[in-house]
Amino acid sequence: MIRKFAMLATAAALFVACGSNVEEQAADTMDAATETATQAVDQAQTTVQDAAAAVDSTVNAAVDTAKQAAADAVDQAAAAAKEAVK
Repeated sequence: MIRKFAMLATAAALFVACGSNVEEQAADTMDAATETATQAVDQAQTTVQDAAAAVDSTVNAAVDTAKQAAADAVDQAAAAAKEAVK
């Protein structure tokens, strides 16, 4: 009976010892996963900000080009109107 109790106690001690190690490993894995996810989110945010800046500069350049083209068209129309009046 004492042997059975000793074996049971030994098995329980091993289970507890291994179980706590598993918990620590799980906690470490979760911490690493959280850190990796945080880095991925930070990198995605930087990428989105860079893309937004690129789009903004492209849109500004397109607007400037359109304004210049409109101004040139108005100038040409005015010159053509002056020629037609002569």
